[in-house]
Amino acid sequence: MMNTALEAAVNLTSPEHQPLAKLAKDTAAGAVLVTATAAFIVGMIIFVPKTWSLIQRAIL
Repeated sequence: MMNTALEAAVNLTSPEHQPLAKLAKDTAAGAVLVTATAAFIVGMIIFVPKTWSLIQRAIL
């Protein structure tokens, strides 16, 4: 949502093609990717040990 808001704001202020506008959009997209990756890693750290424990109990 933040990436979309930033892109809309950049498009509103600079409707023609600008290299700095492209850089702002690409940076925002990169930030979204980094944040999503970090959220995935944190989720794995939290849920994998518990899930693995439940799987081991089910097998034994």
